[in-house]
Amino acid sequence: MKTTAQKWGNSLAIRVPKSIAQQAGLKVKDDLEIEVRKGALVLRPHLRRVYRLEDLVRRITPRNVHREIDFGGPVGREAL
Repeated sequence: MKTTAQKWGNSLAIRVPKSIAQQAGLKVKDDLEIEVRKGALVLRPHLRRVYRLEDLVRRITPRNVHREIDFGGPVGREAL
């Protein structure tokens, strides 16, 4: 399928035809990664990693743990 790049501010924009978007599972406001690979423009979904607390805690080591920081005693209503 053919489309045309159009000026959009200081950038270029392309329209993704509905049929192509449906085939790719692309929806409005989906985040995309864009890169040039061997002269071709490649778009792919930007997958946000989901972190689990257990996995993050497991990565704490004596080398990367931070020491406590004292910000002083309670002030105002937080002392109640």
